Amino acid sequence: MSDQVGKAAGILWEHLNVEGETSVSKLIKATGLDSKTAQRAIGWLAKEDKLMVIVKGRTELVALK
Repeated sequence: MSDQVGKAAGILWEHLNVEGETSVSKLIKATGLDSKTAQRAIGWLAKEDKLMVIVKGRTELVALK
């Protein structure tokens, strides 16, 4: 499973690197990852200190540091 999550983290990182800050729901739609795998990949990137969470109103965005 960690291999699958690691690959998903790479997909998310690539998307955020190109598109910049994105809401989690849009990130999931844009990458085609299932929700659980995307959430795990976000956790992976956060643990590696690669992400920051930006709150704009009621929306949480994730972006690369």
